[in-house]
Amino acid sequence: MNINYKCPHCNAYINLEDCLIFSVQSQNGKSGLIALHPELGNYTAQANPAFNFSAGETVEFFCPVCHTSLTSPVHKNLSKIIMIDENEREFTILFSKKAGEKSTYKIIGETMEIFGDDSAEYHDFIRLSMNI
Repeated sequence: MNINYKCPHCNAYINLEDCLIFSVQSQNGKSGLIALHPELGNYTAQANPAFNFSAGETVEFFCPVCHTSLTSPVHKNLSKIIMIDENEREFTILFSKKAGEKSTYKIIGETMEIFGDDSAEYHDFIRLSMNI
């Protein structure tokens, strides 16, 4: 599959081989890089072992290129990026910023695909933002 992910602010590509790269900051102020699996619904993550955070802790995500916050306007606990599929269709991807929370949403127009066991948490906020 030829799927790419981009920053919604600077349009920089943020995927490299089998990972999405983000600059992140934990609630205690520690910063580092994190690599997430690009497959929606796969919650595998890699980070430096010295950069750790607790389950449920909110982690702030930033573009690794322009360093702009990726916080979604839909909800403060969601980050937003753009996915370009193999047919050049553009989707909004929202995902939880809480460590261990499995919530991901793939949106195009008024259509939404939901991934993760915890996805009900933000479903209503997203639906309201879509004006459905």
